[in-house]
Amino acid sequence: MAKSALDLNYYISISGIVTFKNAEQIRDVVRNMPIDRLLVETDSPYLAPIPYRGKPNEPKYVREVAQFVADVRGIPLEELAEKTTENFYRLFSKAKQYLPQ
Repeated sequence: MAKSALDLNYYISISGIVTFKNAEQIRDVVRNMPIDRLLVETDSPYLAPIPYRGKPNEPKYVREVAQFVADVRGIPLEELAEKTTENFYRLFSKAKQYLPQ
């Protein structure tokens, strides 16, 4: 399904489910998909990532998801954050980019 979505020029957003024990297929997608089509999210208020599973999900847990995805890909969190931020602004081109002071 991921290949079909990528063939249609879609982006794929990865949520906290990637951290679950039985999510090896999702981790395979994360390992093999082009980084320029990757996004991360929390899917709040449901499906909190490990170690918060069973609790209400919160947007602040996106860092946990991003760290897990970076680890699966074997890259630093900072690189993943840079790439997924670029992807977000490419996909949502009308969004105003936040520039830290």
